[in-house]
Amino acid sequence: MSWSNPTVNAVYEQVLRRNPGEEEFHQAITEVFDSLDVVINKHPRYADASILERVCEPERQIIFRIPWTDDEGHVRINRGFRVQFNSALGPYKGGLRFHPTVLLGTVKFLGFEQIFKNALTGLPIGGAKGGSDFDPKGRSDLEVMRFCQSFMIELHRHIGEYTDVPAGDIGVGRREIGYLFGQYKRMTNKYESGVLTGKGVAWGGSLMRTEATGYGTIFFAEQMLGVKGLSFDGASVMVSGSGNVAIYAIEKVSELGGTVVACSDSSGSIYDPDGIDLKIVRDIKETERGRIDEYVTRRGGSARFAADASVWDLAGEYRVDVAVPAATQNELDVNDAARLIDGGVKAVAEGANMPCTPDAVRAFREAGVLFAPGKAANAGGVATSALEMQQNAGRDTWDAPYTERRLAEIMANIHERCAATADEYGRPGDYVFGANVSGFTQVADAMLAFGVI
Repeated sequence: MSWSNPTVNAVYEQVLRRNPGEEEFHQAITEVFDSLDVVINKHPRYADASILERVCEPERQIIFRIPWTDDEGHVRINRGFRVQFNSALGPYKGGLRFHPTVLLGTVKFLGFEQIFKNALTGLPIGGAKGGSDFDPKGRSDLEVMRFCQSFMIELHRHIGEYTDVPAGDIGVGRREIGYLFGQYKRMTNKYESGVLTGKGVAWGGSLMRTEATGYGTIFFAEQMLGVKGLSFDGASVMVSGSGNVAIYAIEKVSELGGTVVACSDSSGSIYDPDGIDLKIVRDIKETERGRIDEYVTRRGGSARFAADASVWDLAGEYRVDVAVPAATQNELDVNDAARLIDGGVKAVAEGANMPCTPDAVRAFREAGVLFAPGKAANAGGVATSALEMQQNAGRDTWDAPYTERRLAEIMANIHERCAATADEYGRPGDYVFGANVSGFTQVADAMLAFGVI
């Protein structure tokens, strides 16, 4: 890679040298640097103060061993991570991911993205991410509890409501947050509600937190479509995944008059021309923790299952107006993008973190497809986590309609910030550029105010 500004090039080479083999982290850095080249040229104060170099280096990286005992009495060992990336705007904030693919580079890319995502919300939270290569899939509740308790024994010394506030992510839902919070409470002898978000409503959680990432992605996409005089009403939509983000994205699209015709899990994808029956998906995924192929048997009709296929493999066969990749990173490549473009897709909104490969993003932007990057489109989850922190700090609880209104307002403001920043630099409609530059400049200006930190 090469940019016009020598500082950008020098910092990029340093990142590659100091973080070898961490391809996802390199990808996240590259995507942001593509936008910041012009900013550094226009505002040399960021280069003079080495802000770019500092923002690419985590403030703290924590790696630890997690011993736990399975139901057969065997001792298992996993690795835990917490990368506290940047606290210029507030306490570190970002989820915990439990999945066998989690490595240090994974956590660093997620934490780097989280810096700018959190800045875009306009709320006082810094960027972090964490997790483990533990796989909760197929494990009993007692095994998950023992793992979470061991994980928190180490993590508790690095977090706090004014220090670092983790939340859930892939593999970390209400069950896991409960076990983590219970162990933190037990070890600290404090009922510090604000130390974790995504909690149960009865013990300090926020209404709408479960729905927030999926709803927020659709709220952002709705704003983006509205600029072009479009809407979800009558739109055919494909959503990848069938986890929390996908389920609530499907729900909100349906409320807005759209029809979600496909979703997926790691075993394959389902297509239903009559619209996905969300109750069946919820029963399979949330209650039974089953596989998505069971949908076809229960639904009948024209529903079909494509084994070992992504929803984007089906995009060439069916009309898609809006695509919502909401499964995992780099799931949608340039060939998938080509199928969607050929099929007339109008908008793509990233519900997951960096789910589109760089070539796919480039293809969408060059084709004039409205494209919402994850750091903007899926910021609703962390925004509502920050609202949960507000409620905890005030010993208060807000009702669901009020919280959803706050979420919708935050997503509208993020859209406006991205659009206005893109316009300011002569890049109208470029939400990737707008998100990167708006998030970076807010963090950079705070770092400049603090001196050399």
